[in-house]
Amino acid sequence: MEDKFYVHIISHSHWDREWYLPMEKHRVKLVQLMDTLMDLFESDGAFKSFHLDGQTIILEDYLDVRPEMRERLQTYIQDGRLQIGPWYILQDAFLTSGEANVRNLMTGMMQAGKWGGIAKVGYFPDTFGNIGQAPQLLKQAGIEDAVFGRGVKPTGFNNMVSNEVNYESPYSEMLWQAPDGSEVLGILFANWYCNANEIPLEEQAAKAYWEKTIDNAKKYAATPHLLLMNGCDHQPVQTNLPEAIAMAKRLFPKFEFIHSNFNDYIKQVKEKMPASLQTIKGELRSQKTDGWGTLVNTASSRVYLKQRNQEVQTMLEQVAEPLATVAATTGKPYPHHLFNHSWKTLMQNHPHDSICGCSVDEVHREMMVRFDKSCQVAENIAADSLEAIAEHIDAAVFYSYEEPVPFAIFNTSGWERSGVVTLELDLARQPFSDGLSKDRLKAIDLSEKKLIAADGSMLAYKMEDLGIGFGYDLPNNRFRQPYISRRVKITFKADKVPALGYKTFALIKSGDIDEPCPASLVKSPVHIENDHLAVSFHGDGSYDVTDKAAGKTYRYLGVYENTGDIGNEYMYKQPEKDKNLTTQGLDAEINVIEDQPFRTTVKITHEWEIPAEADDRLKAEQAELVWFTNRKAERSMETVKLKLTTYVSLLDGKRTLQIKTIIDNSAKDHRLRLLFPTDLRTNKHAADSVFEVAERANNPAPEWQNPSHCHHQQAFVNVADETAGLTVANLGLNEYEILRDGRNTIAVTLLRSVGEMGDWGVFPAPEAQCLGKQKAELQLIFHSDEKDKWASFHKAYQFQVPWTSRQLSLKKEGSLPPKEGFLSWSADHTALTAVKVAEETGDTIIRFFNMSQDPDTLQITPHFQYKTAYKSNILEDSGAEVNGDDGNIEMTLKPYEIVTIGIKK
Repeated sequence: MEDKFYVHIISHSHWDREWYLPMEKHRVKLVQLMDTLMDLFESDGAFKSFHLDGQTIILEDYLDVRPEMRERLQTYIQDGRLQIGPWYILQDAFLTSGEANVRNLMTGMMQAGKWGGIAKVGYFPDTFGNIGQAPQLLKQAGIEDAVFGRGVKPTGFNNMVSNEVNYESPYSEMLWQAPDGSEVLGILFANWYCNANEIPLEEQAAKAYWEKTIDNAKKYAATPHLLLMNGCDHQPVQTNLPEAIAMAKRLFPKFEFIHSNFNDYIKQVKEKMPASLQTIKGELRSQKTDGWGTLVNTASSRVYLKQRNQEVQTMLEQVAEPLATVAATTGKPYPHHLFNHSWKTLMQNHPHDSICGCSVDEVHREMMVRFDKSCQVAENIAADSLEAIAEHIDAAVFYSYEEPVPFAIFNTSGWERSGVVTLELDLARQPFSDGLSKDRLKAIDLSEKKLIAADGSMLAYKMEDLGIGFGYDLPNNRFRQPYISRRVKITFKADKVPALGYKTFALIKSGDIDEPCPASLVKSPVHIENDHLAVSFHGDGSYDVTDKAAGKTYRYLGVYENTGDIGNEYMYKQPEKDKNLTTQGLDAEINVIEDQPFRTTVKITHEWEIPAEADDRLKAEQAELVWFTNRKAERSMETVKLKLTTYVSLLDGKRTLQIKTIIDNSAKDHRLRLLFPTDLRTNKHAADSVFEVAERANNPAPEWQNPSHCHHQQAFVNVADETAGLTVANLGLNEYEILRDGRNTIAVTLLRSVGEMGDWGVFPAPEAQCLGKQKAELQLIFHSDEKDKWASFHKAYQFQVPWTSRQLSLKKEGSLPPKEGFLSWSADHTALTAVKVAEETGDTIIRFFNMSQDPDTLQITPHFQYKTAYKSNILEDSGAEVNGDDGNIEMTLKPYEIVTIGIKK
């Protein structure tokens, strides 16, 4: 390395939009910071630039209060003095969906482009680990570099420099490679992103400061270009930085001090970069550390946030967008403006201290309102799209039946689907404008109603009479139209509904139709069975499941585990003397509560005495700032009742079990998990992550000291050997662990109750105890060989997506048939993540990713007229054509490739 060093000082403030203060209190500080910065740019030309934390939402938050500053902002951004983007917000990538990560980058880059400048670097200053596919996403967006603060090597307590040398990379600079081979230059904040904070001006203090700071930076630098970050969390601007730099130049004339920015710094690093940089592959989860600083247990902090996030993400990307895309083929305009609003509102809940559930209570209360707002818009889009599609569906096939009430079941997942659906129907309506005649509605006879499919086959179903109900329509050209109706709820099994399509059914008055005579799935009060699975219940509520195709029995599934937790919203810490409590051997009440030919449900009730909370030492240790790993608190001797109500459902023809748990939580300072022993011999497992099914080791690295070895998941986790396997899918349960118990048990966290935020001070968070009613939903998917395993992953993705339905009109014939799919596609181990319309071009956009290490052949057949198809990227730019024969779209996906395809109509 050459003798001369270049000290790049980047001014910034890491702006957690909400955290230890609620959002609006942080905003007040933001306005003060930005006002100071605007004045500084105007008054001091020597203050070269300021990095606005990689997120464009800061501009929105500022201009909401100071709209008169827009022109000044524009000037400083275009001049390069204010560095913005590329993200809309600094998200936690592991806890937000692949599509949410893409939309975040698209929104930020679009906004930065409109402002006239962008800091073109993947900025991950404080994400709690980094997803493996980040390099591929960045490369597809035209970004070649990334900087990050966590995930590769230890930097000591509170991110200070460590003297250890057993690192994954010997330098701050490294090559970061995604599973598909995409590679970016990765730069670690080895001394954290505040390693040049509050630079002194007094000569002696400045000399000591720079000697230490430069020495620390040189320890890890692979080039003579040193990265020094002048700022920290919510740090006010150091207005006298030009004077501080001038002092440094006088004291250390052999060094070149530069008030720099990331674009310039990275360019110069690349000019001097050695050929010997280490290549780091895939996920950056700090697995080669002591295991305490990874903050993985934010995945189970305030589980209710993660569950609501999953619901709203799914409503947007898996329901509203596909339905609006299909509706666009009927002539309905695609509502880009509403989608943008809904996505941005949702993404405001995705910053790491927000979605991770590691802030004060006020923050998370506001998040629930944002979730509702985003979801309300998405639901409205979905309803309008359903109406537009329904107007074109031909229901004439039901004309020949008496008193038909037709409806369509929509499957917006990426695969053909069968399953049990529930919906409400109006058998007859009485508009207010016609006068209210309740007697006619009450006189409708339900006893003779039958359910048929469009092909005339009769289906078994369950009906619930909801009586007289109120409703209203909101026409586009008239005042609201209220009505009352005779309403029923029906539940039945819909078979083979096309992917991204629908299938029609109708309730009719009984006629000459042969009724089905299906058999019950209940073989005894404690044994249920279908063609694929046999389930036997033990007295403690656990159950054995025999997977007939694999010839494998899984024993004692569904045991609950409870432990104390004296940690905080960031980290789980079991008390030193605490013993794991379980429901194994605890008597449970077991009842069959549903016995339908299409579904059987067993209800299991536990009333479990567990410790009420931690003992009094915990409050004292929290108040005295005792670091959580050093706490000596134990669980109290007082007990309370933890009531668990579990519903286990077996469906006809399905190789899956549905699990729903209602938790009536009256305890504090504890963790509740559900255990699924697999007894499969393997040292690795697979977990759904962001555009990746990540393979992870069951056992931690030798450096790992934390007794817990939890991980993030998105839709599922899987343990398998060569002949059998179990995939556990979930709805918003983002934390799991493969236990080192000799049985490779999958443990899924349902609830974690703690009472403080944690981190750098005393911040009580009583609502993080999650008292009261909580819920959890999972699906157990059993499989045999490798090919069967990929199919189980498809089922896990389908589990995320709710069914949708729409009652149809009999008034006219339509242009759409009784059963149709928007498009069909085939590939062995590829997953579909998006179906939408591009805002710039109006092209249909579909996105897939290859889950495996092998190439996969993808064939797509659109069921609508189109001109051509092309390979795109995550920014939806046009690329090479991918047209196949006979109206198909064909291509080969590389291992782990994310591919976006545009279709021009």
